Amino acid sequence: MSGPGLLLDGVSAAYRGATVLHEVDLSVARGELLVVLGPSGAGKSTVLRVVAGLEPVTAGRVHIAGRDVTAARPGLRNVSMVFQSYALFPHLTVAENIAFGLEVRDTPRAVAGERSRAAAESVGCATLLDRRPGQLSGGERQRVALARALVREPDVFLLDEPLSNLDLGLRVEMRAELRALHDRLGATMVHVTHDQTEALVLADRIAVLRAGRIEQVGTPEEIWHAPASTFVARFVGSPAMNLLPAGSVLPSGDAPPLPADEDLQVGFRPEATRLDDVEGAAASVDRVEVVGEDAYAYLTLADGGAVVARVPAARRPARGAPVRVGVRWADVHLFHAGSGRRYRPA
Repeated sequence: MSGPGLLLDGVSAAYRGATVLHEVDLSVARGELLVVLGPSGAGKSTVLRVVAGLEPVTAGRVHIAGRDVTAARPGLRNVSMVFQSYALFPHLTVAENIAFGLEVRDTPRAVAGERSRAAAESVGCATLLDRRPGQLSGGERQRVALARALVREPDVFLLDEPLSNLDLGLRVEMRAELRALHDRLGATMVHVTHDQTEALVLADRIAVLRAGRIEQVGTPEEIWHAPASTFVARFVGSPAMNLLPAGSVLPSGDAPPLPADEDLQVGFRPEATRLDDVEGAAASVDRVEVVGEDAYAYLTLADGGAVVARVPAARRPARGAPVRVGVRWADVHLFHAGSGRRYRPA
């Protein structure tokens, strides 16, 4: 990967007078699969629409493949979008749907047909070319939508929650196929989702968006192991990371020097929580949820704090049982209580 395939430079955008993107800086390398992750209303789809030219920017610049396209019409940006709703024409066959974008650009019919068949083969829907969308399953329609995006050979693929309408089993299957397709094509892709698992599995890098602002950009490993804020820490992970005042649970092991006048929070994931620490904080078990071989114990500390612990289902504590909650310093994340940003010693 060399050079930006897509660059948003200080981009802001508004909808009905309200700013929905705030000075977003985002660089996507050529051939990179970047996932934009965030809750509903974070501005994820607006990012795609700004790149595609479907929404104007109120500030900043948009560059695609080295070209400043901020003022360019959508048809001149050379991007392809795949929507959550697939947006297929019901009266056209699969072949006609895939080739539609080429034909409106006056691509010779023979060339359009050849490229459409090649795109259909690449996503596994070449046997469906004579059917219409109403004869297809959800997964098949998604493949057709991907083929229609591929056939244009764009500089950037924009994927707006393309898997959200599929059932869980098919979503897992299509997730793997989408990743394999990206690796095979070496294409620049921006994939929007609210599904953290989808983001962690698919992405080369993840941009976590919150209320129109970038909270953190990093690899899946960086997002998981070094969240930049309490928002990222709790949004990525299910159940969410435990967050407590620094004095609620005193981690064991070698502690780093901490400022006495700093109001800090400790964060630790359920899988790092230990219930057999004799020096840990006293707690009681409110409820236990068994998920296969694992169980999640929901606890209340003596000071009122809430903690979730992942334990083997075979050794799960009983509801109401007293436990001692502990965690190692090596598994602890520290955050500023006021700003929520990750604490970094000077």
